[in-house]
Amino acid sequence: MARRRSREKEPSREDYQLKEQLKIEEGVFDTRTVLRIGKLFNKGVIASMEFIIARGKEADVYLANAGEKVGKDFVALKIFRLENARFQNRIKYIEGDPRFGRVKHDVFAIVNEWCKKEYGNLMVAEGAGVRAPRPYAFNGNVLAMEFLGKEGKPSQTLREQKVKDPEKVLDQILDDTRKLYQSELVHADLSEYNILMLDSLPYMIDFGQAVHIKHPDAMRFLERDVFNVLHYFGKAYKIERDHAETMRFITG
Repeated sequence: MARRRSREKEPSREDYQLKEQLKIEEGVFDTRTVLRIGKLFNKGVIASMEFIIARGKEADVYLANAGEKVGKDFVALKIFRLENARFQNRIKYIEGDPRFGRVKHDVFAIVNEWCKKEYGNLMVAEGAGVRAPRPYAFNGNVLAMEFLGKEGKPSQTLREQKVKDPEKVLDQILDDTRKLYQSELVHADLSEYNILMLDSLPYMIDFGQAVHIKHPDAMRFLERDVFNVLHYFGKAYKIERDHAETMRFITG
């Protein structure tokens, strides 16, 4: 009988593999996050985790080997920190958005809603034909999406890379901003830090704060996005564009 009980307590092959993979971050992930990563593992979205590729104020991004349900080699796994008071300052991007109801003002509810929001915004971007990571799945504070890079090496940001044809890249960024607006979405945090360059093409990232155009601050956020982009290209490449004319191009 003792031997039978011992067998019954043995973890499944999948649970064992996940436990081994998560040893790379032992003591970093809380139990809740580990369980959520495990669900993506069991669903075939990820097969294993490799290493951290980006650290942010509210989330870290890890490189993961893709599971059988993803037709690529790698997945970018964005893990939002569950205990981060900074998210309290982000509630304005959720509550003013007509797509969402009221959210409890505790960090766990806000983080989970933020992750869900970024997944939904990436779906909108994909539908609009905007260059952005393709969303694969999310669970709680864990978001799986397309990895932008080559051979496991992440792409550089617009700020880190000197582009060969800055006029063309600027036009592409503004055109994607216009496509987002036509799909009733404003990025709301666009800058040279939230654009990755892959094969000389700009890809927008970090869509958690993106809002519906009916959000009361949507136009102010759009004005800020346009200012940030035009200011960077003016400073880095001496390209001058009229702000008001650019706004008219985007909003139609």
